[in-house]
Amino acid sequence: MDASDNGGQRPAPVDLTKPAQAPPAEAAIRASDADRDRIAAILREALAEGRLDAEEHAERIDGVYRAKTMGELEPLIGDLPAGREGAGTDRAAAAYAPEPSGGAVAATLVGIFSSAVRKGRWRAPDRISAVAVLGSVEIDLTEALFTRQHLHINATSVLGSVEIRVPENVTLRGGGAGVLGAFEAETYESDDPAAPVITVHGFAVLGSVEAKPKRGKWVRDLHGRMQDRMHGRRRDRGERRRGHM
Repeated sequence: MDASDNGGQRPAPVDLTKPAQAPPAEAAIRASDADRDRIAAILREALAEGRLDAEEHAERIDGVYRAKTMGELEPLIGDLPAGREGAGTDRAAAAYAPEPSGGAVAATLVGIFSSAVRKGRWRAPDRISAVAVLGSVEIDLTEALFTRQHLHINATSVLGSVEIRVPENVTLRGGGAGVLGAFEAETYESDDPAAPVITVHGFAVLGSVEAKPKRGKWVRDLHGRMQDRMHGRRRDRGERRRGHM
């Protein structure tokens, strides 16, 4: 076909070097927990590589778990190498015990004129709701097995108390309000970018919410066990080499 077959106008050239734009409807798709974990893994990798500092990482992680749609998630990694995504996700998956099929990903503890306690060796979900009304709730994560890196706790106390204890080598963040009460959540950033991240939000009315590390308690997860085994093997090899010298 020549120009005369198209009303004398030639078709506009197509720029093959320009990436195709995603359909606008795709940005409006609701984000899943797996999508948020994928973005969080990329951000964690960027922190480990020095592309983000601790403050930038914390701000973006907060944005990840506030995001409702894919359009809100993708800008959080827009200035990071997308090629690192696969490796970061694989490492994150290997660091934590897999969630059993059909297992709960959320838990609720309620103390109304009573007490609710969760402690010992248990598989922590990714979300916990704690409500204390003229009662108490105790959440002890110091011996918990973390199935995912991010755990969100929503704590509400009305004339009661919610007490949260975590291992001292995790990242702990939080913020809330106290109305004639106290909301105290210590902030601590772990040196290990792969450590569990626990975020506490909520409010206390004529009551208290307290979240802090339990000194002397360290997180126990599959990642830690694997590292211990690797260090043990290296130590054994080093001792054998010294024995042959």
